[in-house]
Amino acid sequence: MSNGDDETDETEDAGALDPDDLQSRLDMAESALEDANTEDALDKVEAQLDDIATDVEAADLPESDDDEEDLQGELESQLDDLRDELEEQRGPYVEDVVEIVEDTAGTVRDTRWTEDGEESVVDAAEAFADAVGQTLDESLSVSPDSPESVADDLERFADTISEQGLDPDENEETIADLLESAEALADGVDAAEEWDDLTVREQLATQGFYDVLESENRKDYPAEWNAVKIYEKDKDVEPILTALERFESDFMEENILDALEHIAPEEAFEEMHQRAQKRAIQPIRILGRIGDERACETFHDFLGGGDVKLEKTTLRALGAIGSAESTQPVADRLVADDPEIRSLAARSLGLIGDTRAIDPLARILEEDDADEVRASAAWALNQIGTERALDAAAEYADDRSYIVQVEAEKATSA
Repeated sequence: MSNGDDETDETEDAGALDPDDLQSRLDMAESALEDANTEDALDKVEAQLDDIATDVEAADLPESDDDEEDLQGELESQLDDLRDELEEQRGPYVEDVVEIVEDTAGTVRDTRWTEDGEESVVDAAEAFADAVGQTLDESLSVSPDSPESVADDLERFADTISEQGLDPDENEETIADLLESAEALADGVDAAEEWDDLTVREQLATQGFYDVLESENRKDYPAEWNAVKIYEKDKDVEPILTALERFESDFMEENILDALEHIAPEEAFEEMHQRAQKRAIQPIRILGRIGDERACETFHDFLGGGDVKLEKTTLRALGAIGSAESTQPVADRLVADDPEIRSLAARSLGLIGDTRAIDPLARILEEDDADEVRASAAWALNQIGTERALDAAAEYADDRSYIVQVEAEKATSA
């Protein structure tokens, strides 16, 4: 049995969920929002809206049909609109200013700027320092030495602003001025010219790529190709690698790789190794000519995979590099099904020169069915050149194959 107080509570709960009452509470919240001039007042309105939203969700309102308004949806829509208006009335906050300045500092630090762009960044930072200095009565200055120093200064300015302890109610105008200055800073940095804004030709021109071209060495073919040829002749590698990075045409890539293959510079190792990992033939050849042992581990994975062209190129490259680490992986290919692979494996072992290869090569010389493979094994033994290697090759001076005899005679003479 309920007492009188219980009956009163039930009546109040029922009224709270009445559609007219919910609408009245929304109207009161809207009026309170119009009068709210402080963050505290806005917080109270937000609490009102939260309570109304809870009741709207719990209310058993009539379902809509073709002829009846969707009361639930209408109330929720009004709530959303009031929440949007509330957020628009909040602030500005000093945290918003600090965030913009710190984000802009990160942009300045992480972006590659052109010379003009760097000047624009400095101008924007100096204008911001002046504006903030006037607003806060502080003396702020920018170190224009580099984008890094400008970014450091902007972060220092952000700390200065944060330390002011500005209140969104008491210092609303000050914060608004700072926010306007921060947005102008961000806009100025966004408008500054980045390196990526330039065309490839503009980037290369900025780096002096075309400076080698003069009236007497200009040709009918593209200026870029002509410049690469000049850099190749002078063995000036950096501009060639820059061109390889910038140009996307197959024509220029082919000519640049040809130039690198001719001069085989150590400076090209990283770029060629990256390309070789995609099993590209010409970069493998270039790495073989460079002779850097760091490529060997990658090359070992290319042996025995079934791609004959790739494997032949790799065996030649490993032979040219001549690392003893490759002896066993290469020796394993002496039993490949393809006689051309076996022959190249033997020659690669000869170039490597590891004496551990003498016995496998002697066995191939004795047992292989293909004379060209046996001749390659004899040639490799001559290349290794130790007494035991030469003796193994010299035994075949009367061989059935002339090409094997030739290599045996060389061993005998040695």
